Amino acid sequence: MCMSLRIEPREMAKVLIKIRKMSFAQEMSIKLGKSLIMLGDLFPSDIAPVLAPNKHGQMAIFPMASGFTHQATTKPLANCRVETADTKALWKDSWYRRRCVIPASWYYEWGYPLYEDDNRSMVEHRNTKKIKFAIQSEGSDVTYIAGLYHHEEHSGMQVPMFFVLTREAAGTVKDIHDRMPVIFDKNTLQDWIRPDGDPSAIVEKAMTNMFFETAVEYHRFICDAWIFSAHIFPMSFWFFF
Repeated sequence: MCMSLRIEPREMAKVLIKIRKMSFAQEMSIKLGKSLIMLGDLFPSDIAPVLAPNKHGQMAIFPMASGFTHQATTKPLANCRVETADTKALWKDSWYRRRCVIPASWYYEWGYPLYEDDNRSMVEHRNTKKIKFAIQSEGSDVTYIAGLYHHEEHSGMQVPMFFVLTREAAGTVKDIHDRMPVIFDKNTLQDWIRPDGDPSAIVEKAMTNMFFETAVEYHRFICDAWIFSAHIFPMSFWFFF
């Protein structure tokens, strides 16, 4: 998948301010050479807000970096298939013990354009140039994307690294792509991140109703002061704080 995530300030400003003040996040930023702005398009190795269990097993917010590093590639591994997460050595331990949720405004995917009264053959359809779509949970400003995480040593620091779980596309997403992230509604989040939960059973609760439209290209946020003055925006989705 070429899928990537987008974080907007209106939904997440207060939480990002909280993370930015954490000494652990500041150290991570220095060790990785990555910004703590955490807004806009999320790229591999970028730091992002992630929901995971705290030492009491309750859901809490943590800074994590995107992607697992692996000797077979110079680029971080950003996602894995849920169908093999419980068997492949790289993912298996995290599948059973370290599950997380990445809250995003939406995700991007490249897919085939859709037309009304489309009489083209499947071959003609597949030969059409792909376009970029913005996709999010239907009826929600926040898309809760399932992930796994582990810790890696970077510059002498144990850094939590996450990646996104993907599944076979369902619902309307099937019309533009054959894969999609595993996405939950907010009532399923605590079940998913619990270390003693059954991930295979919880995945069955994944959402399939998505809203999508042709993506708009944005400039990456660069103005720190303006971004973090956005704390006046509502944060109703952080219901667990």
